[in-house]
Amino acid sequence: MPLPTVAIGALGGTIAMVAGTSGGVEPELSAEQLAKSVPGISELATIHAKTLAKLPSGSLSFKVLFDALDWANNEVDEGAKAVILTQGTDTLEESAFLLSLYWQKPQPLIITGAMRAPMAAGADGPANLLSSLLVAIDEQSIGRGVMVVMNDEIHSPYFVRKSQSLKVETFKSGLIGPLGAVVEAKPVFFRSTDRLPKPLSQPKTLDKKVALVEACLSSGSDHLELVFSSGIYQGVVIAGFGSGHVSFEEADIIKNYAHKLPVIMATRAYSGPTSEKTYGYKGSEIDLMRGGVLMGGWLSPLKARLLLWALLSARHDKEGIEKEWKHWQIG
Repeated sequence: MPLPTVAIGALGGTIAMVAGTSGGVEPELSAEQLAKSVPGISELATIHAKTLAKLPSGSLSFKVLFDALDWANNEVDEGAKAVILTQGTDTLEESAFLLSLYWQKPQPLIITGAMRAPMAAGADGPANLLSSLLVAIDEQSIGRGVMVVMNDEIHSPYFVRKSQSLKVETFKSGLIGPLGAVVEAKPVFFRSTDRLPKPLSQPKTLDKKVALVEACLSSGSDHLELVFSSGIYQGVVIAGFGSGHVSFEEADIIKNYAHKLPVIMATRAYSGPTSEKTYGYKGSEIDLMRGGVLMGGWLSPLKARLLLWALLSARHDKEGIEKEWKHWQIG
């Protein structure tokens, strides 16, 4: 029986880093070199490896990711059973969520990376790549869309977040937990995929801009007024206090603009959703929703920004975004 074909696309990041002239590590390893670092990989699948970029993840862009998405689609069209993308972990949760909005194939798209460079003691890149491959070729992965595989855990891009700056066990999915785990070289899934709308069609232009502003203790409201009045942004996401709250001053500004452009209120807390009918004071969720603000639900501020950007790029007007936003809420 022939081995399945799996495409591995490398975008850079710590998993591909070597010592550079700066005194620190820099992304230089190719996709082929990454694949060769995994013991026994040739016995599991026929690998088609391609270096798509050599970037730290903070310098990835929508264009780079959509180019990677085009490559991944083409690999599946040419017979790949699955696709794995490797990248840096700083923006991995954002990349995975953005790609999940547009991945339309039943074949799985796995996103992975590493917290330690290849030359470090206990480098986790090869292990993460091996676990990703085991998930990619498993029949249970078909139809599950985009998944993040790190530290032998399988996560939904909707919930997963980087929870610690340096530890290898950094990726967590809050109260929801992982979709599954890799145990003795076998993926074990704990639950089904999240019930979300069908993926979107890729945008024709990437020029929409969505601001992300975090509420802070006694931060004033001047910065928020500048964001709204600048005319640069077509939408704004607020990382609010608690379950989606802001100060009195910020509430006045938000409600003044919420009828002109879409405003999403997320929570700056690490885990948990925004509320909708608990608090009623000025600047609370009830007050803001009455002023036309949409609540982010379980989406982190980073992912709420990406979803709003995607809906704006799909040419939805404010009314259309309000309608579509409800479909992307869980619960």
